[in-house]
Amino acid sequence: VQLQASGGGLVQAGGSLRLSCAASGRTDSSYVMGWFRQAPGKEREFVACISRSGGYTYYADSVKGRFTISRDNAKNTVYLQMNSLRPEDRAVYYCAAGVTVGTYVRQYDYWGQGTLVTVSS
Repeated sequence: VQLQASGGGLVQAGGSLRLSCAASGRTDSSYVMGWFRQAPGKEREFVACISRSGGYTYYADSVKGRFTISRDNAKNTVYLQMNSLRPEDRAVYYCAAGVTVGTYVRQYDYWGQGTLVTVSS
């Protein structure tokens, strides 16, 4: 499966962005999907994940209440709606596909190329 993330950009603190991750190849409904991010000089960290059906979601504490993950299996696309953005949200955001719900990088088998989110203060 190939993943293509998009939607990043520059936004002021308090603003919003919506990231998209389009899957091709094997349909993404076969996989749990996750979003991770990596800030300069830091390790890649978990942001959110969603089950195959979309009925279960889980968030990192740092984004809970501000970010929402969703998926449209008919369009083979996963979204990350990011509201109330903060300067510390600045990072390259990656979407990933795996077979089990989880927060660890090693649990995901396929990765997109990343999209940069910059938040100005």
